[in-house]
Order: sequence, then C-alpha cells, then structure tokens
Amino acid sequence: MTAPPGDRLARAALSRIVEPGDEHAGRALRRHGPAGLLGLLRAPEGAGPDTFPGTGPRRVEGWRHRARTAEPERDLDHVGRLGGRFLVPGDPEWPRQLDDLDDTRPLGLWVRGPADLRGWALRSVAVVGARACTPYGAHTAAALAAGLAERGWVVVSGAAFGVDGAAHRGALGSGGATVAVLACGVDVPYPRGHAGLIGRIAEQGLVVGELPPGAHPTRGRFVLRNRVIAALTRGTVVVEAAYRSGSLVTARVAARLGRHTMGVPGPVTSGLSAGVHELLRGEATLVTDAAEVVELVGAVGQLAPPRRGPVLPRDLLAPGTARVLEALPGRSPAALSEIAVRAGAHPDHTLAKLYELHSLGFVERCGDDWQLTNTRGEGSNTRHGGT
Repeated sequence: MTAPPGDRLARAALSRIVEPGDEHAGRALRRHGPAGLLGLLRAPEGAGPDTFPGTGPRRVEGWRHRARTAEPERDLDHVGRLGGRFLVPGDPEWPRQLDDLDDTRPLGLWVRGPADLRGWALRSVAVVGARACTPYGAHTAAALAAGLAERGWVVVSGAAFGVDGAAHRGALGSGGATVAVLACGVDVPYPRGHAGLIGRIAEQGLVVGELPPGAHPTRGRFVLRNRVIAALTRGTVVVEAAYRSGSLVTARVAARLGRHTMGVPGPVTSGLSAGVHELLRGEATLVTDAAEVVELVGAVGQLAPPRRGPVLPRDLLAPGTARVLEALPGRSPAALSEIAVRAGAHPDHTLAKLYELHSLGFVERCGDDWQLTNTRGEGSNTRHGGT
C-alpha cells in the first residue's frame, strides 16, 4: 500500500521541523500520528503539558516555531522538479529494515535517482571510513566496492572525502550500483568537491537524505546520518578509522541492530587503523576483500575461496617420494644406503624414488652417490625452510 497523501504531506513538513533521529519526536509521532502531530504543533493555542510527556518545553517551542514556516508543498514540488521523490513508511519503496531504529526511524526519505531503494537496500553493504584516509585506505575501499559491485551488491556510503568517495567511485567504475546517504538536502552537493560525483550517483544510483531540500549539514547531522547507513544495509565494512571516527558510530549502530560489522586491518603503526583494530578486538569480523564480505552477508554457501600460498612442484610429490627427497643432505652427496636409512625405506624402493626424483629434476647422480640439484630453485636452503 502507498501511504495516505495527508501522511506524506505531514511527514514532509515534520522533516523540516524536527532534527533527524529525535527520539522525542519519534514518541510523539507514534502517539499522535503524522497529521495529528503537525496539527498540534500548528495549533494557535499550543498544546497542554501532557501532550508531549517527557519532552521539555524548550524543545516543543522550537518545533512550534519551525512549524509556522514549514511549506511541505513547496519542498515536494522542488524535489519533484529534480526528478526525485519523498518516501514514507507504507510506500512500496520504503526499506522496512529502517523500522529497526524504532523511535529514531527517519520520518521519511528524500530520494533522487532512478532505482528502487527498497530493492537495492535488500542487497547492500556499507563501506565507510576516514575522510583523511591513506592511499592504502582509498585503494582498499575502491577495490572492495568494485568487487562487491561485480558480485551484484549495492555499495552504500556517505559521499564524504576519503574512503566514502573511493567506495562510490569503485562501484561506479565497475558498472555497479551505489547509494549516497547525505547529511543535508538531496539538492545540496556536500562536500562541494564531490558535486560531480554526487550528480553522477543521482543519475546512475540513488542519493538519499532525511533532511528537506536546501537543508545544510551540521556536525550532529553527520553522526545521526550514520544510523541510516547502518540500518539500511546488510552489514558495514570500516576500512580506515581513528579512535574518534564517525565510521565507528556506523559500525556500532550496525552491531546493535544485529547487522554484520566488519573491519579491514591496517598497519599497527597507523592511527587511521587504530579504531578499526579496536573494532576487530570486539564485535567486528576481519575482512580483506569482497569475497570475504559476501561470505558474511550473502546466502548460505557463498564462501570465500580458501587462502594458501603458491603451490610448489614439491607439494605435488607423493608422500613416499617426498620422504626420500627430505632424506638427502642439504649440501653434500650421500650414498644410497644412507638415504634409505634416513628415509626409513628399503634401498630398492629408495632407488626407484631417486630415479623418479631425477626425472623430475629434483636430484642428480654424483658417481655412486646422490645429491640435490641446484637447477630447480628448490635447493637445500628452501627444503629446510631457508630463504
């Protein structure tokens, strides 16, 4: 079902009246409904002391003051002329996982872009991190996002400088889907240096925000925006973050909501990885690439490939043959009888294995004795763990 027109208009007005994530407003909304709450705030006589229990009069007076100037019809018309829309609970496109935020759930979402937000959010991962990231962080974020996009996952981030921008570009560069969640109006490109990137996301992906058109970001709005990123997605990956990074807020909200929380490790000497490492010591899972992320957030059986070093020719030898090879001294020839004793095998069996090893280039004959060959790059030092 689509939300009633009166609810949409009221929620559009309330998005200009109350700050994102205001629990007091959320409780009032649950008690009175969108139209009822807006009517109370616009009533000339005001509201009684029991109308908003637990909410201070100064906060209510701020709501009432802003309610006098809210013009939701103008805001809806403006975003419509940009090709956007205003989504509210009850709309088919509304991502129901946002309801997990309870009283801090967004009043609605202003959206620009051609895709269906609900459908995209069901298969999405947040990639977030430091604004002043290192080249390692930018490269890792872009590679992660590209890998996720190639696997059909939507990359969600905040369009900020650093890791966020790298993640969006990585997804777009792979022809994938990405969503930018802003801490301002969807018609306000912030940061201004990302105006081109945000415009490209609005054309190919989705630009989303709680705040009405023309609203500008503040420090508090950035922090509150992060709860939407966490709730909207199946999991959050933090690439680089210092101890006080807002990205850690996103990860901790994700963990509190039961979403997967992941971190990419970095140098232990880097302050920009210190916050990630703290997460990894707690509730987060270490990941290094898109396959490992999908193993956590994807369907059962979508396992990352096993990790191992390169396969050497000696790894392919049968156990008996490998034992004979190990029995040869590292630096000098040895007699057949000595090799057989050290291998714990009959001399005839040992001789057969030595000829097998000779044909493979591991050993060579030296008169009546045998020695390791130096032509395979697997000499005595390699065999005994040297370099």
